[in-house]
Amino acid sequence: MNLTFRLLLLTLRVRLTPRRRLSLWDESRTPFRVTLTDLDPLRHVNNGKYLSLLDLGRLDLMLRSGFWATIAEHGWYPVVAAQTITYKRSLTLGQRFELRSRVLGVDERAVYMEQTFTRRGAVVARAVVQARFLRRTGGTVRSDELLAAAGRSPRDLTLPDWVSAWADAVRISGSEGDRVRP
Repeated sequence: MNLTFRLLLLTLRVRLTPRRRLSLWDESRTPFRVTLTDLDPLRHVNNGKYLSLLDLGRLDLMLRSGFWATIAEHGWYPVVAAQTITYKRSLTLGQRFELRSRVLGVDERAVYMEQTFTRRGAVVARAVVQARFLRRTGGTVRSDELLAAAGRSPRDLTLPDWVSAWADAVRISGSEGDRVRP
């Protein structure tokens, strides 16, 4: 089962299944099952597959909250700028698991999400994703514009210090981005 088929299933499930509508500030829980195409030669989920599934978790939250429609109306779209993931356990063929996605916070440049893979309540892997929103006409959507479109959060969106430090550490400056280190 490839990502396109899962995307189709996710979209149908959001539209046809009477699941609770979410706020953008809630945690979405997206169910999955490990398929043969998720596996690497060692017969556990390939590390790259986790990153693809993260996309589906973020999309589930945006679709179920109605935020996907909001950004489409504005001509905006999200892109991943950076991410980090830590793996704790393996997932193997046929196992059911859940991906929990929530907005962690924002800064002047990006939105940050925490996404956690769980199986039977135990953490399998956890990722922090830095996303930016771009305009189809060109340019970046400012965080204040994004929050205005989303509606202010009922909770504090200040980033934990370690996330801010990570974001600073992985940022590629304009002049640095054009050079390759020897």
